[in-house]
Amino acid sequence: MLTSDELQALRLSMQAALVGTGLGMPVAIIVGWMLVKKSFRGKAVLDMFVSFPLVLPPIITGYFLLVMLGPNGPIGRLLDYLFGIDLVFTWIAAGLAAGLVALPLMVRATEVAMAGVDPRLELAARSLGAGAFRTFLTVTIPLAYRGIIAAALLAFARGLGEFGATIIVAGNIPGRTQTIPLAMFTDLQAGDDTGALRLIGLSLALALLSLSIHHVLVRRRETERSWPTY
Repeated sequence: MLTSDELQALRLSMQAALVGTGLGMPVAIIVGWMLVKKSFRGKAVLDMFVSFPLVLPPIITGYFLLVMLGPNGPIGRLLDYLFGIDLVFTWIAAGLAAGLVALPLMVRATEVAMAGVDPRLELAARSLGAGAFRTFLTVTIPLAYRGIIAAALLAFARGLGEFGATIIVAGNIPGRTQTIPLAMFTDLQAGDDTGALRLIGLSLALALLSLSIHHVLVRRRETERSWPTY
């Protein structure tokens, strides 16, 4: 059985992963659509920039968020001035860290989904008078929705395991920002192998569930794309 602290860590991990995925997916959908469907100056730079969180140490990503969201950072000052809130060392900051680190996975999976949409259907919608935005909402998104959901599940699974960026921008505060990886780290430091093993088992179960659903959705999308068209 999980202890109350471990249940708190589970709740905070789920919250952070959901917030990160919820905030990151709209960005991933728009960026993925631009990279697949549009030609513009700076496209290669955007493509490279999206991959930065994937190749940089997560601590650098966390430090970037700390600088931006801190009391002296541009976003932090704006939020304090407008709403009187400070996001640093809160579970919302943990969610932002999870979302930023998982953003490359969301964008790449969304790109694959967008690339699988038959451009002839989009051209047909445009020829019938639909604008680019309406075509995007009524044709591209519905046809790519399985891939988009798969991208969200992949990002959620990645967010559950986020450690480096989270500990920098949100800290390791039990009951407030201590997610499952941080609680596991604390248990290992304290020599509590039993507690760490419980959290490892929980992490494996959550990851297996998310990746299994992701695999099913990807397989269904591949099956649909393999159907003959006439």
